Amino acid sequence: MTAPIPEGHEGLIPHLVVDNAIEAMEFYRKAFGAEEICRMPTPDGKKIMHAEMSINGSPFYLCDDFPEYCEGKSRTPKALGGSAVNLHQYVEDCDAAMEKAANCGAIVTMPAMDAFWGDRYGKLQDPYGHEWSFATHKKDMTPEEMAEAASKAFG
Repeated sequence: MTAPIPEGHEGLIPHLVVDNAIEAMEFYRKAFGAEEICRMPTPDGKKIMHAEMSINGSPFYLCDDFPEYCEGKSRTPKALGGSAVNLHQYVEDCDAAMEKAANCGAIVTMPAMDAFWGDRYGKLQDPYGHEWSFATHKKDMTPEEMAEAASKAFG
């Protein structure tokens, strides 16, 4: 019997729209260690209609922008002037993850820092306009400790 929810796809799955998905897939592989699961190119092989990749076992989808099928409107973060979505990942070494991504062409938008909530945390933008953040958990804190630390951080 076919499962209505495929194994490994039980949670939310980000679906990124990019310009040049073939290039983006290579960037995600090099910068974030993403693994390609599958790709569905257009008949001419120049664009990707759908692709699935995973990072540490968590799937995400991506596709090329097809404004011709979306009322002539581009849906990439660059065309829209930014993205309200951030893709977050806990990693063993926040600084190393940020450096690796930056060396692959990502732009650091918030250098890694020791955050008041107990994580080492930083943010960057990939070459396709999507926002990513990385964190390494350094200190367990109670809600009261976080509130006190936030109060000090924001004066």
